Amino acid sequence: MKTVLKAITAGIFLSFLISLVPFQAQCKQISDDVFRLHILANSDSKEDQNLKLKVRDAVLQQTDNLYKNADSKQDAISLTKQSLEKIIQTAQQTVYDNGYDYQVKAEITNMHFNTRHYESVTMPSGDYDALRITIGGAKGKNWWCVMYPALCIGAAANLDELKVNTTQEEYNILDSNGRYEYKFLMLEYIQKIGEFFTFNK
Repeated sequence: MKTVLKAITAGIFLSFLISLVPFQAQCKQISDDVFRLHILANSDSKEDQNLKLKVRDAVLQQTDNLYKNADSKQDAISLTKQSLEKIIQTAQQTVYDNGYDYQVKAEITNMHFNTRHYESVTMPSGDYDALRITIGGAKGKNWWCVMYPALCIGAAANLDELKVNTTQEEYNILDSNGRYEYKFLMLEYIQKIGEFFTFNK
């Protein structure tokens, strides 16, 4: 009886892993098509966290119209590169205007994100291209959003834009409302195993 139960359990687990293959591929495609914003505060103090949000608001106000003519993530990245110095100046001036002398840095980079929820949207874990802004020592909690397709302000209102820029399968993952939580967890686990073996080569 125990052998039968083990066989059934192994079969169910194997079936689950097989079902993860197309899910993992769709999540990878999402990370390939999305450009994110990541802002790190100087520290976790209330003042530094508030400053981070003020920098966020200033940067988003500046970039609000930046991607209206972007037809792809690469267009968005190119436009960001062209405006990077202005973005840094805006963020830095916001820091100065609020009475701090922290230095602001910004770069376009590829970085790992765990599964994140933003209003009604779930972004799967993976390596994403992102505009990364650091304030001062950059030791505080971060704030993130999706710059392209534009979900930084009013994610629920921008789901139609997200739907236009993704396949139906990808959209179902992003607008999953908790349906794929176990798959998201397993995807993170598999990615961490991959990172472990890559790091220890």
